[in-house]
Amino acid sequence: MPKQNVYARGGRAFWVHNTGPVGCLPYILDRYLIPMTKMDKYGCAAPFNDVAQYFNEKLKDAIIQLRRKLPLAAITYVDIYSVKYSLIAQAKILGFGDPFLVCCGHGGKHNFNNARRCGSTKMVKGKEIMIAKSCGDPSSRIIWDGIHFTQSANKWMYGQIVAGAFSDPPVSVKMACHRQK
Repeated sequence: MPKQNVYARGGRAFWVHNTGPVGCLPYILDRYLIPMTKMDKYGCAAPFNDVAQYFNEKLKDAIIQLRRKLPLAAITYVDIYSVKYSLIAQAKILGFGDPFLVCCGHGGKHNFNNARRCGSTKMVKGKEIMIAKSCGDPSSRIIWDGIHFTQSANKWMYGQIVAGAFSDPPVSVKMACHRQK
């Protein structure tokens, strides 16, 4: 199938967001031995974020090319990397506490253990018990399970992007379906 299959079938509005700061995810922070010299000022693994930013640069270049190839399309590029990184940097000010502390997990520095993810169980005296449970207040955490963001974090991020401040072109969600000149 051609790469522009949706466009060929009449699709004209596209919302493309880049990748987030993967070096800030407990999934990465707890799985790889990252020297302190490779951590940024917020506690994220800089080499992983460097790769994410490189990917985002190439994605933005591809969006520019697509806009030329698909002149009738309204293509909105959203910088979710900056929104998520901002949330992590301001976590305590925004009432989230430790930005890396996982809500649903078990063990590890950040309440994350890849072998015992959210919902994991173990047998104790012949009875299966859940050991990786949800935290008491998921709205106080940014990261749900070491990889995914919580509902409250997603709500905060939506509040940042809805008006278009992190979009190219800088349009609100309501106007994203309209081609900008």
